[in-house]
Amino acid sequence: MRFSRTRPVKIVQLGAGGTGGHIAPHIYRLLYALDRPARYIICDGDVVEEKNLVRQNFTPADLGENKAKVLAERYSAVFGMETEYVPSFVEGEEQLRQLLTPERWYTGPYRQEIVKELVILLGAVDNNKSRQLCHRVFHLAKELIYIDSGNGEFTGQVVCGVRQAGRTIYPPIGIAYPDVLEDTDKFPTELSCAEASVSAPQSMAANITAAMAVVNMVYNILALGESTVRQATFSTKTVNVRPAIQQKKKRRKAA
Repeated sequence: MRFSRTRPVKIVQLGAGGTGGHIAPHIYRLLYALDRPARYIICDGDVVEEKNLVRQNFTPADLGENKAKVLAERYSAVFGMETEYVPSFVEGEEQLRQLLTPERWYTGPYRQEIVKELVILLGAVDNNKSRQLCHRVFHLAKELIYIDSGNGEFTGQVVCGVRQAGRTIYPPIGIAYPDVLEDTDKFPTELSCAEASVSAPQSMAANITAAMAVVNMVYNILALGESTVRQATFSTKTVNVRPAIQQKKKRRKAA
């Protein structure tokens, strides 16, 4: 599928932990390199704890600080971009829809052309209730790219869903993995202290591999203007990434 290489871009990322923290610096670098207006909004209500320093992209100096704030301030300053973040968990449909609403930009030599942002939602969350929220909002959107990542200790998957002109072109995580929609887990703010302290085992290698798969997909869409990979699965034990390729058919108009 082809995408515009000139439209302004807005990326909204839910989650700034194990995978999201490793996604952030590369997305900032990519947006810095693009010759087009770009915004990057990171959302997370969690703070950096001692246990996060092993596999997440934080340092001891970040302890006690909001994760989204740390990443946004650190890398936006490095690349000279506007600092945008939401220091809370996004758990409401209306809030997420507002974050994903494309803004209009005036372009052209005399600023006479009006162009809407190309919006990308990055899901780097660790619960399926948040994925269910993203799934609902995805299907309400007229146009949206939704890339979701998930992993365990050694394996994981990244799925790219695409909506265009009110139609689903690439199915999102909830269609590719229907059990995501059946899970009855909780939002982060609904967890008790005991529940929040227990999480499925993950590894630094799995988080980094998931992050790189997400960055590759975003790079193909924004820098190359074309993406044929709908989803990818990986194993860090076998150092293997397997993509699911969209078979080439009639070329679609750039989004």
